[in-house]
Amino acid sequence: MYRIGIDIGGTFTDLAAVDESGAVSIAKYPTTQADQSLGLLEGLSLLAAELDLSRSELLAQTALVIHGTTIATNALLESKGARVGMLVTDGFRDVIEQREGLKPDRYNVRLPPAPVLVPRSLRIPVEERIRFDGSEEIPLNEQSVLDGIDKLKRAGVQAVAVCCAHSYANPANERRIGELVAGEMPGAHVSLSCVVLPQIKEFERFSTTVVNAFIAPVLSNYMKRLQSRLAQAGYRGEVLIMQSHGGLATIEDSVRLGAGCILSGPAGGIAGACYAADITAVRDLITFDMGGTSSDIALIREGEPGYTGDRTVAGTRVALPSIDIHSIGAGGGSVAGVEIGGMLRVGPESAGSAPGPACYARGGEQATTTDANVVLGYYDAANFLDGKISFDGAGARRVIEGIADEMDVEVIDAAGGIIRVINTQMAEGIRLVAVRAGADPRDYTLLSFGGAAGLHVTAIARLLGINRVIIPRPASVLSAWGMLATDLRYDYVRTAVNDVRSVEPDLLRTLFLEMEQDGRRHIAGAGDLVERVDIVRSLDMRYGEQIFEISVPLKDIHIEAEDLIEQVIAAFHARHKELYSYSIPEQEVVLVNLRLSVVGVMKAIPAELPVAAVYELQPKAQRRIYLDEWIDVPVYNMDVLGAGVRISGPAIVESRTTTILLLDDDHATVTAAGWLDIEVGRVAGTDAWDSNLNSAQLKVVGTAGG
Repeated sequence: MYRIGIDIGGTFTDLAAVDESGAVSIAKYPTTQADQSLGLLEGLSLLAAELDLSRSELLAQTALVIHGTTIATNALLESKGARVGMLVTDGFRDVIEQREGLKPDRYNVRLPPAPVLVPRSLRIPVEERIRFDGSEEIPLNEQSVLDGIDKLKRAGVQAVAVCCAHSYANPANERRIGELVAGEMPGAHVSLSCVVLPQIKEFERFSTTVVNAFIAPVLSNYMKRLQSRLAQAGYRGEVLIMQSHGGLATIEDSVRLGAGCILSGPAGGIAGACYAADITAVRDLITFDMGGTSSDIALIREGEPGYTGDRTVAGTRVALPSIDIHSIGAGGGSVAGVEIGGMLRVGPESAGSAPGPACYARGGEQATTTDANVVLGYYDAANFLDGKISFDGAGARRVIEGIADEMDVEVIDAAGGIIRVINTQMAEGIRLVAVRAGADPRDYTLLSFGGAAGLHVTAIARLLGINRVIIPRPASVLSAWGMLATDLRYDYVRTAVNDVRSVEPDLLRTLFLEMEQDGRRHIAGAGDLVERVDIVRSLDMRYGEQIFEISVPLKDIHIEAEDLIEQVIAAFHARHKELYSYSIPEQEVVLVNLRLSVVGVMKAIPAELPVAAVYELQPKAQRRIYLDEWIDVPVYNMDVLGAGVRISGPAIVESRTTTILLLDDDHATVTAAGWLDIEVGRVAGTDAWDSNLNSAQLKVVGTAGG
């Protein structure tokens, strides 16, 4: 039986199948943006062909499909979600527009406001008021709710966000409003803030609930089409959806909490990176996932990713827990252009999958990163993307010539300039992610994956002073492969603001137990997919005078301990000192939120099959490429490299779906699993860390033209 992971990106749909022995088969197909499920089915046909099966035969032998999708992300980025109305406590209708009184660039008086997903005319106040302690101050006036519903019906609203003040403390009014909406608007999706994010702070709760209402109908429609088409194609098993927090959920739960799918695809790559950390025993990694549209970056410390509950997507706050992933608009399809004054720009606009780069022979007329790599000779024209996409080298050269003419440089210099600009942008993105997390990138290993990363990663490592790069064998589809190593997960939060010493230990135990029981009910629906259930508890806490909280894990604290409160206080002081190098034991400690994750640990996928030991292997060909000058370099086939093979740069290592460039003084060793472990050379006479990769240098690189 197989497990299949599917990651739909902005340019390609990636698929990976693993059988019971650990053998991995992969496929890629251009994403069909109009209906992503169509490209998914075509990709399944290619995957089946890799296994000498028909698509129906493959699906009949598949026990589980795990899916990551950009549907939720695209709906937000492109403002193509549902028409949303909002029923909100009188006096709070402008919370989502006022935000927290801050702007991204607070000193820019001309900065336009970020878009609001619900226009003011559809934010309808209702008469009710719950106090912070859960007591009722103003009873719910149901007639005001019915009047508001009538306005939303006449406006053609498709989804309703119900957001009442302090509903985390007492959800009764919010739930009653939800019942009234369901009765009067049976076809509309209803999102209650007490369900989506039952925690203190109105802006975060209201904004996340509105996002959920905006996304859920779009996600629901897609999931229905997906299930129907998979069933017609012969699949009878479960479909699980990748979540932003790095776990999985059923389709039903994913639609109910659609805002939790914002980072569905990239989170699969982080799951794969954590699995890679286990396989390689390299616990500190910086992940570099370069696809066709963007590059995603994250830090893995001691084998675990960082998490955040403070994410902004398309100017809108989404406060659900998510893996701390940073995306930059730099990928293989990033479009290059020349600004006024002759400055070279690359990205963030992307050619996507349609028409794609000019070399795809689909009518693309804009110069992209991939076209520049073609002009520099790095790709095999006869086996471009495993021969699944037509190759137009002349088209790539034509669009790069257009850039060269505008800059008055040679075409090879224009191509080299594009690559240096995008490498510098990506290196700067990685450096900022590391520095903001208090990390020195030189202490980390760069884990490279995504179809476009291999041609850039060792150059980026040089810019950062990183001396080790690991490239997995399934690098081009690592997000899809990584999803197969992911567990079911449900996250919960409850607010209980108080001085910790005033909190009854039994209250903590009761709240944690309620969340755990609800999570276990959801996990039970997965049947025999789950081997065991793990419970992860933490508290959001702060000193009394602080305006922000920190997360304090309770991993080493037994919830039934008699001195539970004292242990919690000690853990907070220790965590604060770990993060900020000091603690104030004499100051009051405040509890804000309780958090609990219920993790259904799934049956592990087998590790990749080891490759045969081969200590000498001749290159399959020579290729003429440009590295400051035209040179001939050996080309190796990654799919047949044996364990122990050592390759020195300059050289090219390629598989059917990715190409890796080794620069001068790079040394790659093939691991037992067939992965590349690269010792990165250094550029003589330079100190990468002190090169100050700032915007001024980008301008210099951009205008140099090579």
